[in-house]
Amino acid sequence: MATSAPRHPAAPRTTDDGTGGDSSDAEARSAAFQAAFDAAVAADERIEPRDWMPDAYRATLVRQIAQHAHSEIIGMQPEANWITRAPSLRRKAILMAKVQDEAGHGLYLYSAAETLGVGRDELLDKLHSGRQKYSSIFNYPTLTWADVGAIGWLVDGAAITNQVPLCRCSYGPYARAMVRVCKEESFHQRQGYELLLALSRGTEAQHAMAQDAVDRWWWPSLMMFGPPDTESAHSAQSMAWKIKRHSNDELRQRFVDICVPQAESLGLTLPDPELRWNEERGHHDFGAIDWTEFQEVLKGRGPCNEQRITQRRRAHDEGAWVREAAAAHAAKHSSPAATREGRAA
Repeated sequence: MATSAPRHPAAPRTTDDGTGGDSSDAEARSAAFQAAFDAAVAADERIEPRDWMPDAYRATLVRQIAQHAHSEIIGMQPEANWITRAPSLRRKAILMAKVQDEAGHGLYLYSAAETLGVGRDELLDKLHSGRQKYSSIFNYPTLTWADVGAIGWLVDGAAITNQVPLCRCSYGPYARAMVRVCKEESFHQRQGYELLLALSRGTEAQHAMAQDAVDRWWWPSLMMFGPPDTESAHSAQSMAWKIKRHSNDELRQRFVDICVPQAESLGLTLPDPELRWNEERGHHDFGAIDWTEFQEVLKGRGPCNEQRITQRRRAHDEGAWVREAAAAHAAKHSSPAATREGRAA
């Protein structure tokens, strides 16, 4: 729930000499800020932009939301690669709508990040210079039309598994942005599933194409949830702050359990000989993930890392005139003369 004014205690006033007054008083105020923040999180209340928050909480949100936003706009590339080669007008329209949705998701998320006091230009500069990352999954190539279906079913399916709990994130602007994002991602997942189903029930060659795509995208999709809980640098603290609601391994297990019956319905096989139901655990067991591959991709040595970021930089540079024109238009219509003309009209 949004607040019209900060809920937390007023910030300490500074004295004329800039010392902030008595140090014990400042410490007491700082403790009061922290206690109010902790109580709000514990009570499942939303933290809003004007509320006090710890610097580490703010930094964690900026890192996570920025990575999420970057992933949305970088993620447009592998699928946009197939817009001109879609096999029918219907498929072309679906894919164009999906890529457009991803651009919108990036917009929502950059806007959410801006409420934390960071500029969009700064975030994009960090993306283009390699100081901020995007999801490793988008550094894999889309080799066939079936890859579009595999991305919809597996990649967007993994995204939904991860992002639905974010609708209850403790930070209000991020949580509210995720409501619409998740609704649209659910359509993307269904579209991918439907595409794979059509291929799987088509010719022998089409079925083989669908199976090949699933074989290549399955393991990278499991890596999307991040490293194991024992090796995750941020997961525990993010859960304590209720930015995240579930650990990486919990979400990964949920995703596997969802996908197994769906794969059976598709008539496709998940490429894991160790995949089997464990009656005692009530979950599916699955094989070991190659985390070496994951780390290599994160370090920029994936199949398409250089291609993705080069294309992103080029698109940003080529779009400079659009941003400049938009800024000039906004400035023109916000000038006093324009305001007077508007009132006169």
